[in-house]
Amino acid sequence: MINIGEVTETNKMVEQENLDVRTITIGISLLECIDSDLQRLNDNIYRRITTVAKDLAEVGKKIESEYGIPIVNKRISVTPIALVGGAACKSPEDFATIADTLDAAAEAVGADLIGGYSALVSKGMTKADEMLLRSIPMALCRTKRVCSSANLASTKTGINMDAVRLMGEILLEVAEQSKDRDSVDCMKLVVFCNAPDDNPFMAGAFHGVTEADAVINVGVSGPGVVKTALEAVRGENFEVLCETIKKTAFKVTRVGQLVAQEASRLLGIPFGIVDLSLAPTPAVGDSVADILCEIGLEYAGAPGTTAALAMLNDQVKKGGVMASSYVGGLSGAFIPVSEDQGMIDAVQAGAITLEKLEAMTCVCSVGLDMIAIPGDTKASTISGMIADEMALGMVNQKTTACRLIPVIGKGVGDTVEFGGLFGYAPIMPVNRFSCEDFINRQGRIPAPIHSFKN
Repeated sequence: MINIGEVTETNKMVEQENLDVRTITIGISLLECIDSDLQRLNDNIYRRITTVAKDLAEVGKKIESEYGIPIVNKRISVTPIALVGGAACKSPEDFATIADTLDAAAEAVGADLIGGYSALVSKGMTKADEMLLRSIPMALCRTKRVCSSANLASTKTGINMDAVRLMGEILLEVAEQSKDRDSVDCMKLVVFCNAPDDNPFMAGAFHGVTEADAVINVGVSGPGVVKTALEAVRGENFEVLCETIKKTAFKVTRVGQLVAQEASRLLGIPFGIVDLSLAPTPAVGDSVADILCEIGLEYAGAPGTTAALAMLNDQVKKGGVMASSYVGGLSGAFIPVSEDQGMIDAVQAGAITLEKLEAMTCVCSVGLDMIAIPGDTKASTISGMIADEMALGMVNQKTTACRLIPVIGKGVGDTVEFGGLFGYAPIMPVNRFSCEDFINRQGRIPAPIHSFKN
């Protein structure tokens, strides 16, 4: 049982160490909404979301008030729209009308973001999948809350290189359509290898087809809590270091478990998972990079960074799984550049490069995340970066992702401001050598030998 004593213990974490519940996310299945008529489909989707999630914002406020735990976002994830819209949509424009509906439904219930404008194409693309992917630029450009994702690879199926090539082109289209706002819409688009069905974090959240009709997934974050705990054991050996991280992650996850159970009870929706991810913000003291520095690095990116991050990620997971029977999603350490002041400082100091970030993604929870790159980067180069990240996830049997932001009209040395939780980012240099002939090959890269486990 979780009791009020455990909540009281978190007061210092909340008030002084930036502990928060980053999101309560309602996952909603839209499979029952499927219709061959586009208008009826949109009506069904709007009615379904506004019925299931009608009390989301109110319940979030009630939990915040009762327990004094900040809940930063209330979000919704839905069944990948490529599956839902296939029978009704005959063009990318048809799919974009569903994005409009999702946006309107999210606004109606007070949700901050809605994810699931997605396609799962790790082995091949249906016509509906391709139409949805091609509709992403117009969908993101004309909505405020809609987030989009695509799963391009998996350990079991390999890498769909046709989809990788297409997503490089689409990302540049998204950047171009929002160039008057520093290509900000790219923040709402992420591509995955081994995407989980139950991730509550945006932009990658969708409600997987393995899920129930509706579930509550909670994402909890506390980089500042971990850093403060490590300050108390500065100079101690690795055993003490690991135990401290593990115990702290346990306490943070228990907060998420409490919030998830309360939200489930109040909304009458089953509890799904707690995602314990050290998700940083631009706030001082809320940085994963600062944790790495507390462990003993001058800057994130110094020699030893990958080892330190691997240890941190593993101990966070170990603490989390002891605190809740249902830890899922991504759960671990995020290393976005723009959302982490310590990472920004490391980039500006020259301590970290894209190549080092790529190496770090082998041992963390996501991948190349919230990275601003020059706006004149070629689509094939972006696709090559995506392919590298997909390969890391495929071979290592883990989730990896790319959320790149080619900022049209800006180059290395410039800075782009995103605001709020998204912070700001220096434009990072990209390897300028061509991979065009590689990317233009058709087909898919086969799954690795260790995928054959049946």
